[in-house]
Amino acid sequence: MIFGKYINRYYLKNAPALLLGLLSLLIVDIAQLMIPELYRLVINGVNLGKVVVDGQTLTFTREVLFQNICLPMIWIVLMMVIGRFLWRVCFFGSAVCVQADLRERMFDHSRRLSQQYYQVNKVGSLMSLYTNDLDTIQECFGDGILMFFDALVLGLLALYKMWRMDFKLTLLALIPAAIMFGIGTIMGTTMTKRWEERQKAFSDLSDFAQENFSGIAVIKAFVKEFKELTAFRKLNRENEEINVTYTKIATLLEVLVTLFVESVICVILGYGGWLVYGGQFNAGQLVEYIGYFESIVWPIMAISMLIEKTSRGKASLNRITELMDAPVDVTDRDGVGNLENPKGSIEFRHLTFRYPDGDYNVLQDVSFQVAAGERVGIVGKTGAGKTTVVDLLLRTYNVPDGTLFVDGQDVNSVSIHSVRNACAYVPQDNFLFSDTIAHNIGFGVEDATPDQIDGAASMADVRDNIVDFKEGYETILGERGVTVSGGQKQRISIARALLKNAPILILDDSVSAVDTRTEKIILDNLKTTRAGKTTLLIAHRISTVEGMDKIVFLEDGRVEAVGTHDALYYSCPEYRRMVDLQRLEDETADSSDAVGTSDIADSVDAPEHASESVEKCEGGASHD
Repeated sequence: MIFGKYINRYYLKNAPALLLGLLSLLIVDIAQLMIPELYRLVINGVNLGKVVVDGQTLTFTREVLFQNICLPMIWIVLMMVIGRFLWRVCFFGSAVCVQADLRERMFDHSRRLSQQYYQVNKVGSLMSLYTNDLDTIQECFGDGILMFFDALVLGLLALYKMWRMDFKLTLLALIPAAIMFGIGTIMGTTMTKRWEERQKAFSDLSDFAQENFSGIAVIKAFVKEFKELTAFRKLNRENEEINVTYTKIATLLEVLVTLFVESVICVILGYGGWLVYGGQFNAGQLVEYIGYFESIVWPIMAISMLIEKTSRGKASLNRITELMDAPVDVTDRDGVGNLENPKGSIEFRHLTFRYPDGDYNVLQDVSFQVAAGERVGIVGKTGAGKTTVVDLLLRTYNVPDGTLFVDGQDVNSVSIHSVRNACAYVPQDNFLFSDTIAHNIGFGVEDATPDQIDGAASMADVRDNIVDFKEGYETILGERGVTVSGGQKQRISIARALLKNAPILILDDSVSAVDTRTEKIILDNLKTTRAGKTTLLIAHRISTVEGMDKIVFLEDGRVEAVGTHDALYYSCPEYRRMVDLQRLEDETADSSDAVGTSDIADSVDAPEHASESVEKCEGGASHD
């Protein structure tokens, strides 16, 4: 049996089935212990020509054999068959229900864990909890109850009958059992540790295999198949060695139990034969006594198996407990309301943020406003904090009170669900499920119609690609969308977000894999279809955001400037330098005569609107 705070509740929850199983087990054990008495009647009847039944001495005839031995044996067999069927259904059926319910609780808890947890814990390791460890828990729950109570009931009843027949012989038989119990306890502790090492090795192997299969294209491109195979062999060898060590210990325990059983049989045959020789036992009684001992052989074996299974179960339950005890650190506070009828206005107010395991602030004193319906671009160098800004808006991490507002309400004062529901998000990695294209696009909307899905695909300029596929919208995508190109993945992800038609649309570098013509079509469609709704577009290419109502320029986690493209270009040197460098790169790609960055800057004359106010820019920018 196995006990722990996440498993104890199931004993009470499944109490009716378990009690019925225990009753069936009790009936089977009682019936099983009637069989040695019938053995005694047969042996004595053959040897002595008479038998003692219920205190009466009867001549051993065919009628006595049928009435007092064969017919009872038939009823005993029927009871044992029915009883064993019932306890198997009750115990093993309950164990399957426990596994299913615990798996559901684990998944529910896992989905509420923050992104930080999954950055530390690998997918392969987590999946081993849902497979190997849960299978171990199922075995320990069902088999554990059976072995414990069967060993207890059948063992005690058999020992009672053996004690009544001859207590000295029974005491001699129990000496090896006491030694076996002590050895088993010590070995059980060792087996628990070895099983934990085994599960850890399996998790490492799963992590490595999962990463290799996900990154198989990169491995092939760099011709590193042999290197990865060598690394896998090393992990596989370690896993093999740990499994062999565990198997050796388990086998040693089994051998010791077998040795115990054989040694006890020797004691019974030796001392029991002496009792028969001295007239204290007859042959039938010795056979009956041996029958009782054979009945406790299974409980003895069950004890060794119980030790082994309990050791495994404790190790697996410890691993599952670590998952279930992992804190859900991004949660709603008590009494928060929902964000009702969101309009899409956003305000960052002196927000400073550091990742939970970080050593420095990723964002420092970030302040800017986005009016409802505005189209805002967010630009900056790699690592400037652009993605972190939208992650905080989606409440992927906790933010300090009074630093982030949606529709004038502190995001900590409204439910996370309502804030996220007000947003449609296209992440950098453009994750697609291994499902149909239609289901991927319609993921964010319940019961999306084919026309709605087709319309969203058209706005994302991916419809023509989809209809060219043999199965069209019913095309099944490979894992993480590997069967489509990077640009198609981006556009399918954009279509999924557009279909939601949320008040706030977040595009995190979501048009980087498409050509400029496709990018222009998508941006024009966004401008037309999302009029009056807020759009945040993170981009590395300035050309992507230069037509936005406002641009937020981030530099080393700070808001360096906020304003229109033209205003930032002529008032913020760092922004101008980024623009000029990108123009230079574009011109270099189109012409063999490269134009220097300084020449571009010197050849441009500032228009009249360069005097527009620009927030927070190096070299004379005004501050709030």
